[in-house]
Amino acid sequence: MHLTRRGFVAGAAVSVASLGLYAGELERHSLFTVHKTIRIARLPTAFHGFTIAQLSDFHYRKFDEPRFVQHAVAQVNRLNPNMVALTGDYITSDERSEHNNAHNTEECAAILSGIQCPLRFSTLGNHDSNDAPATVATLRRHGLNPLFNQHQAIDLGGDRLWVAGMADAYFDIPNLPATMPVRKPDEPLILLGHEPDFADTVARYQEVDLMLAGHTHGGQVRLPFLPAMFLPGLGIKYVDGLFQIGKGMQLYVNRGVGTVHLPFRFNCPPELTLLTLQPA
Repeated sequence: MHLTRRGFVAGAAVSVASLGLYAGELERHSLFTVHKTIRIARLPTAFHGFTIAQLSDFHYRKFDEPRFVQHAVAQVNRLNPNMVALTGDYITSDERSEHNNAHNTEECAAILSGIQCPLRFSTLGNHDSNDAPATVATLRRHGLNPLFNQHQAIDLGGDRLWVAGMADAYFDIPNLPATMPVRKPDEPLILLGHEPDFADTVARYQEVDLMLAGHTHGGQVRLPFLPAMFLPGLGIKYVDGLFQIGKGMQLYVNRGVGTVHLPFRFNCPPELTLLTLQPA
């Protein structure tokens, strides 16, 4: 069959439109649950099999609709985790002005408060940092337990695991000495951050067993044979998944729920992570 130039252009246009529809609607709204086992040395017996659900990078109301955040909350509740970690970027700051879209934090936090797990912890991302105190107050008001250069112990029958959260490393300065608790050697520490490449700095303290981060969106658009298109500063080295940092620390990078710059995802679906802790 002879293919005319007009036919080729028409076919190409249909292909581009189909790809845009897939990336902008189908994959962008296909929340993928990743199950990962994390092995930690000296993990107390009470925490064998302890599960942590992680969500990150909601970018609420920019390219992430209320119904999709509600869907993510429903999926977390179906998993029934022991703990939930929210690792920042609840909104998208407006790059064209000083207006930070901070009003969207309230609505996003209200939806996230529907997570039924009693152990809920949160930290801030770079888009949340224009008014960090207000964001922390909003998260706290909705029971999401923000940890801003702070830590908290989880005690199960005398066995303890610590959860810490630091300030955003992109626009703020994390106070790591204040963030790290004084603890016994057999009490693991999980750190909630946002920017994964900051893990190299965290690892120098030799105190963190597992760091949870987001920020990269996994690259968001991953074309075959090409590098990821949308990687932010402090999110270049560790893009998505599990990494070993030095000898003692692991890092998990979540691909996030929402998008930035463009409402597209390709070969990089949004992610809900369920981490299961087991002894090494």
